Amino acid sequence: MTHFTVRDIAAIALFAALWGILNATVAPVIFTMFGIPIFCDMVGFASLILAVWWIRKIGVASAVGFVATIINFVLRPGGTHFLGFTAASVVFDALTAVFRYGNCFGRRIVGAALLLVASTASAAVAGFIIGAFFMAAPQLIKWGGVLGWVLLHMAGGAVGWVIGVALVLSLEARGLRKQGMSI
Repeated sequence: MTHFTVRDIAAIALFAALWGILNATVAPVIFTMFGIPIFCDMVGFASLILAVWWIRKIGVASAVGFVATIINFVLRPGGTHFLGFTAASVVFDALTAVFRYGNCFGRRIVGAALLLVASTASAAVAGFIIGAFFMAAPQLIKWGGVLGWVLLHMAGGAVGWVIGVALVLSLEARGLRKQGMSI
């Protein structure tokens, strides 16, 4: 069983709050304006990448996803589609653990590629669940059915990957690293 320190739990809460609050407040506005789900994925996968980079323990991404889901349901009780992102966070957790955290964050090119795979595959899971179970037929048909919805979420996962990796690289360039960091 993974043991989370108080700092780990605080970081999980921080990244989950970032994802949950932006998803419940800003994402509906952007979805209404453009009709595409990319913002939810952007925020979600950037938050997951940052959380896993920071803590590097199995269960982190799942915990962020579960807490973000609770926040989302508190702020938007009808936002049941977020359950797709809950499942995606579990998939992201499993993939980053299988890929090994040292490979994901210790090796620039290989790590970036592994995180891209984890982000887009997890986003595909979210897109499938949301498209198959929660989307209204007219909106779903507009984007090519469930497959189209999966591809849109994968694109959002790729954008979230760009943001997450850019933030990790920026933080590391400023001297903030997992080993020996004290905040």
